[in-house]
Amino acid sequence: MTILITGICGFVGSVIARGLLKYLPDLKITGIDSLIRKGSERNLEPLRDLGIDVRVGDVRDRENIMDLPVAEWVIDCAANPSVLAGVDGITSASELLDHNLGGTINLLEYCRRHRAGFLLLSTSRVYSIAQLELLPVEVRNNAFHPSSTSMGLSQRGLDESFSTEPPLSLYGASKRCSEILALEYGMTFDFPVRINRCGVLAGAGQFGKADQGIFSFWIHSWATRRPLKYIGFEGRGHQVRDCLHPRDLVPLLIDQFRDPARNAPPILHVSGGVASSMSLAQLSVWCTERLGSHQVATAPNPRPFDIPWMVLDSSAIEDAWKWKPLTPTLDILEEIALHAEKNPEWLDWVS
Repeated sequence: MTILITGICGFVGSVIARGLLKYLPDLKITGIDSLIRKGSERNLEPLRDLGIDVRVGDVRDRENIMDLPVAEWVIDCAANPSVLAGVDGITSASELLDHNLGGTINLLEYCRRHRAGFLLLSTSRVYSIAQLELLPVEVRNNAFHPSSTSMGLSQRGLDESFSTEPPLSLYGASKRCSEILALEYGMTFDFPVRINRCGVLAGAGQFGKADQGIFSFWIHSWATRRPLKYIGFEGRGHQVRDCLHPRDLVPLLIDQFRDPARNAPPILHVSGGVASSMSLAQLSVWCTERLGSHQVATAPNPRPFDIPWMVLDSSAIEDAWKWKPLTPTLDILEEIALHAEKNPEWLDWVS
C-alpha cells in the first residue's frame, strides 16, 4: 500500500508516520511539508532515515501536489492549527484560508486525479462558539462541568449533532469548509472520504503554544519556570479540554484504509472523551506534584474564541469502528514531562 501524508514533519504527521510503519513495515509513505512551523525541520531527517520519501513543498502550491507520486490514500495533517490564526496579527485571514482551505482543495484534486482515498484530520473547533458559550456550567473539583444536557450534549460530551453554525472562528470555519468540500468531492468523483474530528492531540515532541498544544505548552513552561497565566473565566483556570495521543489514531486509520466501504458515518469524533478531560487548574495540580511549585498569574479577560468547556463524545466511532483511545491521560502527561526535562530549550526551538 502507498500513502501520502501532508504536514508529515509536524507533531501529528510524524507520530502517525512512525506509528503506521510500526504496524505496517512494508508500507510505502510519501510525505510533504513546507517546514513553515518552527521545529518541524527537526523531524525531516529522522523520517527520511526510516525510508520515508519526504518532500519539502507546500500544499498551497498545486504543482507541488501534482508532482507527488501516486498514492492510494492521503492523510491530511497539514493545517495552521491555531484558533487565533487570522486575527492574531501574525497570520492574515487570507493566509489562513489559503493554507487550510486552498491546500485541501489541491489535495482533493490530487485524489480526484488518482482516485485516492482521503482521510482528513479535523478539529473540535468546527462547533458553534455561540452555542458553546451558552452551555450552563458549574465548577466541581476545580473544573467546569455542564450542569445539564441538551441537543448534541450528553454525559459523555458533545456528539456530532451539535451545532456547527457560525461563529466558529476563522480557523474553525476553514476546517468546516474543508470537511464539506471533502465530502462533496468524494461523492461527486467517487473516492472514499473519512473525516476524523479530533479533540486536543498531545504528546512528547509537540510544538506547544498557548493557543495550541496547550498540554505540552503548559508542562514545558512549568518545567522551565516560564510565565504562565489563566486567561479568561475569572482567571481561575477552570476551562476544560479532552486529550488524545495521536499514536492512538493509527489503528483507526489502518482500519479505514482496509475497509473504505464500511457503512459508517463519514464524520466522527476521535478523542479521549470525558475520562481524559482536565482543566488548566487540575493540570497545574499535576504539574506541582510532578515538577514542583510554580506561580500562575491571572488574566480574567478572555481572548477571542475562548470557550469554557469542550469534550467530545466518541461513542459513535466506538460503535462504527470498534475504536477506543489506548493511552491514559496521565501517561501522556508523564511522557511530556520526561521530554521537557530532557529538552529544557524546547520552547525556544519551536516558538
